[in-house]
Amino acid sequence: MWPSQASSGVSNRPFTMSKSTPATDNQKKKSKRNRLTCPPSRVLHIRQIPNDATGAEVISLGLPFGKVTNLLMLRGKGQAFLEMASIDAAVSMVNSYRLAPPFLHNQPVYIQYSNYKELRTDNQRNQARPQAALQGVNGVQHGNPGVTNALAAEGGVLPSHGSVLRMIVENVFYPVTLDMLHQIFSKYGFVLKIVMFHKNNQFQALLQYADGISAYYAKMFLDGCSIYIGCCTLRIDFSKLTNLTVKYNNDKSRDFTRIDLPFGDGQQTFETSLSTPVATQNTIFTSCTGPPGFAPPLSFPQGAGPSVPPVPGALGPLTVTTSAVPGHMTVPGIPGNSVLLVSNLNPEAITPYGLFILFGVYGDVHRVKIMFKKRGIALVQMADATQAQLAINYLNGQRLYGRVMHATLSKYQTIQLPREGQEDKGLTKDYSNSPLHRFKNPCSKNFQNIFPPSATLHLSNIPPSVTDDDLKNLFTSKGSTVKGFKFFQKDCKMALIQLGSVEEAVHALIELHNHDFGENQHLRVSFSKSSI
Repeated sequence: MWPSQASSGVSNRPFTMSKSTPATDNQKKKSKRNRLTCPPSRVLHIRQIPNDATGAEVISLGLPFGKVTNLLMLRGKGQAFLEMASIDAAVSMVNSYRLAPPFLHNQPVYIQYSNYKELRTDNQRNQARPQAALQGVNGVQHGNPGVTNALAAEGGVLPSHGSVLRMIVENVFYPVTLDMLHQIFSKYGFVLKIVMFHKNNQFQALLQYADGISAYYAKMFLDGCSIYIGCCTLRIDFSKLTNLTVKYNNDKSRDFTRIDLPFGDGQQTFETSLSTPVATQNTIFTSCTGPPGFAPPLSFPQGAGPSVPPVPGALGPLTVTTSAVPGHMTVPGIPGNSVLLVSNLNPEAITPYGLFILFGVYGDVHRVKIMFKKRGIALVQMADATQAQLAINYLNGQRLYGRVMHATLSKYQTIQLPREGQEDKGLTKDYSNSPLHRFKNPCSKNFQNIFPPSATLHLSNIPPSVTDDDLKNLFTSKGSTVKGFKFFQKDCKMALIQLGSVEEAVHALIELHNHDFGENQHLRVSFSKSSI
């Protein structure tokens, strides 16, 4: 039953519609002031709920903060009361959504404390479906495989969806690794498989859960969220695939149920372990305003920071580290090493300068060392660990001079320069002070224009005297097949050139970035997300 009028601060029929009079207007204003000054309570009042929103969707607003113990839906009034298991969980929910109201069906909803200390819905009419949804969600949290039927009774939220998610990561400036995706998505259920790839110049991934309900909640909470502030935004949808086939366990694909799979290309088996501690850098999971609302529900081995209650399928209590940015949480995923081990290189064609130019697309390269006795292996030292992971993300598996290049983190923390008199044959180079670094200026537009290798190259800093034929001939002279070319209409100092393949474009970038046109005019070359 409802609590008494004395405890509520509002009428004992708080949502009865009546004609407006001066007296009732004053009562409404007084009631509103009372609600705004309510002390924290486990019972929260939710307003402006769309008429077609289900009880499961309303419950989902509270799940990132803890267990939801009761729900009262006021159909036709766009309101509901949600009871959390603890006051701490309710306070976290109100504080988070006060900064960024959640959305249901593209409509913002508003959450505040109520004057009620407890919800009793035993004798309430029209609450069968909301209560079925609540039982279903509690079953999810406790691993009950039969919860889908309960949720279906509430409105059929889940049965039509599969267990495979397809995601596009937009504006990838910082690295997004397979291990990072695994840690983020594991909070919603058991992740079976992940496959990452680039398609249409976009970073994409397929992720398979053990069940469809986990996929549903992961999409609900994470779609539209950014892994880092202002970039690496997740766009998630259900895939038409019902099962993923993974042949290799490596940095691009992983079957977490098969540790016996090879690494690929005859390499050693990949060790699928996530237990190694990792250092936090600038990785942040932002609060979201996309439907149906999100608060940072991530768990990582930091050992510091506030404890956040589990969400459906979560693997125990969640621990995050508070960021200096209000409303954000720092999460890890970037090992602290900035030295890359690059293998399977063509020893007849590769040079330190070539590696400097190519890896310099994704960060500032400080040093390069090609192994004296194994010319197909090199070390590349980036400016920091973030840039190192970004280079791995884009260049691992890329064909270079006829071979598939492998890039991973090295066990070395720095590249030592050869001692005086030590034989090196020019295989170790220091580029720490190179003027060709793309990211020295923190305000550079290069930070917003990082794309995977593609057959289309972006050219800039073109002198006015250079024609399209001049540029076509320049690229043809380096062995490229020019498929298309066009100057930018508003800026003839920039152009796009499309070559015969991605590998051709990689070679051309190495050869022609910083090409000297004379009179201190140097061509700048980078990969483009566009095509001609």
